[in-house]
Amino acid sequence: MRLDRLPRSIAALGAALLLSTQLAWAEPAAKVAIHVDEDNVKTMNMALNNAANIAKYYESKGQEVVIEIVTYGPGLHMLREDTSPVKDRISTMALSMDNIQFSACLNTVQSMKQKTQKDVPLVSEAQVVDSGAVRLMELQYQGYAYLRP
Repeated sequence: MRLDRLPRSIAALGAALLLSTQLAWAEPAAKVAIHVDEDNVKTMNMALNNAANIAKYYESKGQEVVIEIVTYGPGLHMLREDTSPVKDRISTMALSMDNIQFSACLNTVQSMKQKTQKDVPLVSEAQVVDSGAVRLMELQYQGYAYLRP
């Protein structure tokens, strides 16, 4: 190899290494935020159906997808241990899908607690976020698609 070509070879090797590192740490093919703000079993099941169907679609393509269901307002009942009509389904989905997350709005939890003067127990799969609305904004900023069933 000629010495005058060495810098180009090193640059090409560096570029190849950088590309392979980026591919290894690539984003999932798709990211979706599903918004639930209604205390309605049909809406909750539609959100879970959307999540399951999206996961199945991307799995069939051999691609990764990340799904986050964000609840606030009356939709928080979806993630309440004491009132959720879909808690068994959430548990099953969480066990079988490692690409799904369930987010509960802390503002709503605190508001419900203040109104009822009782604790607001959440399902174990729920992750508490400061604000459901802000969480949806953050996810969209991060490139998540937005769905509201």
